[in-house]
Amino acid sequence: MNDSSRATGRLGPTRSQLSWFLLFRLVVITLFLGGAILYQLGLRAPHPQTAVDYLFWLVGLSYAQALFSAAVLRKIQHFKVFTQVQITWDLFFVTSLIYLSGGIESIYSFLYILVIISSALLLTRRDSLLVASAASILYGSLLDLQYFGLLPVLPGMYFSDQIDVGTVFYAIFVNVMAFFLTALLSGTLSERLRRSEQALERRQIDYEELENLNRTLLANINSGLLIINPQGRIRLLNAAGSKITGYTLEDVYDRDVREVFPSLGVYEGEFRLVARGEARVGDRYGKVHVIGYDSTHLRDRDERILGLLVTFQDLSHVKLMEEQLKRADRLAAVGRLASGMAHEIRNPLASISGSVQLLMEAGNVSDDDKRLMRIVVREADRLSRLLTDFLLYARPSSPVPEKIDIAALLDELSQLLMADGRFSAIEIHKEYESEVWLDLDRQQFRQALWNLVINGAEAMGGRGALYLGAQAGGLIWVEDSGPGIGADLRQKIFEPFFTTKDSGTGLGLATVHAIVTGHGGEIELEQGRTGGARFVIRLGAG
Repeated sequence: MNDSSRATGRLGPTRSQLSWFLLFRLVVITLFLGGAILYQLGLRAPHPQTAVDYLFWLVGLSYAQALFSAAVLRKIQHFKVFTQVQITWDLFFVTSLIYLSGGIESIYSFLYILVIISSALLLTRRDSLLVASAASILYGSLLDLQYFGLLPVLPGMYFSDQIDVGTVFYAIFVNVMAFFLTALLSGTLSERLRRSEQALERRQIDYEELENLNRTLLANINSGLLIINPQGRIRLLNAAGSKITGYTLEDVYDRDVREVFPSLGVYEGEFRLVARGEARVGDRYGKVHVIGYDSTHLRDRDERILGLLVTFQDLSHVKLMEEQLKRADRLAAVGRLASGMAHEIRNPLASISGSVQLLMEAGNVSDDDKRLMRIVVREADRLSRLLTDFLLYARPSSPVPEKIDIAALLDELSQLLMADGRFSAIEIHKEYESEVWLDLDRQQFRQALWNLVINGAEAMGGRGALYLGAQAGGLIWVEDSGPGIGADLRQKIFEPFFTTKDSGTGLGLATVHAIVTGHGGEIELEQGRTGGARFVIRLGAG
């Protein structure tokens, strides 16, 4: 690559540019050779028919060369050499046309200028100067040969014998100056045009890179981004925002933010700036998410407000962790009290129950007194069971995991249920394989599953269907066909002493939660297939 090419960063013309160049050449050939033929057919030529024949041959040769060049252009890869060959051909073509149209009397010397301009556009400024030099040599040589009578005259052609030296000098001087001025101007303008094109191309590449970078950031950032225009219409929702809300950009584009996210409160006829706000937002599937959000103005370089940017994150898991920590704190506090209170309460209860039973054996006790004494014994026993459940919840022993077949444990549980009168009108459905091995504390999980099925039986009122299931990978579920648990109660069901039953202690589900978390798992309440409660336990694989 030459110095000029390095300066412009250009390796040569493109295939598309050369195609347009060949098309332009065909147009010029048609116009100017046709004009030359018409000119020679005029009255000024003493032997017009012979000159026209030569021009026809030149037309045919020019068209053949143009068609051949177009065919070769489809296959070549070195466009610069191809362009130089074409420019060389054009120089000899113009020289031939001037020769056939009268030499110094020809009106077609300006065609050299078109060739010089083409070289400046397709090649470099140095190349255009070389072309201008070649045009000057060819034109000057032609006129000098004609002046000295050395120019070959083809049969049937005529050249004027009366040529003044001043006329020849003037023609050569004017045309040579025109050639070099054209080369300088067109070369300079062409290089400026190339620099402008390259600067524009670099800027377009920069904009494309910025656009790609912006798209990548929007797609991969973990926070949801929402952009609202001054009319309160949604203009952008990124991938993280779509994942949180369940909506795609196509779902919410140009919709009013108050319609899609009414609880955000970032637009009420005008923008509202919020710092560290929280809201409960429902996604398109009906699930409610607790999100934390901030809003700030979008401004242009002139500080004019273009819109509002809302950044938000899903805090549902954070809130769940907070609830778990609060529950753990409560459990720790209860545990500290449990050991001290258990013996202090159990011992008096045992004394009361034993004393009342002895009194009942006396012969002089009336039936009404015996009925009251039985109530005292029954309630003392109930209070003792409550203490047992309380101790199991408040101070659970550390699990001793062993590899057990949870399917066998569920089969054993099913047999116990069929022998229990509370389950006589309940259908038991098994949804597990013959063997599902997990690492669990057998006794603790037997207690947890028993609490879940008892809870389901009580929720169904003793009639319905109970589904017991397990999968490899640590998934266990118990589902009932009862009325389910309302959304307002779901956050409280695992709290100790919370119950909706008149005879419940409120420790059954709390104990289940303590056992599951003690195994490093989690338990969730979902809606069952018939609208009942579905408790799903997720554990690590055994």
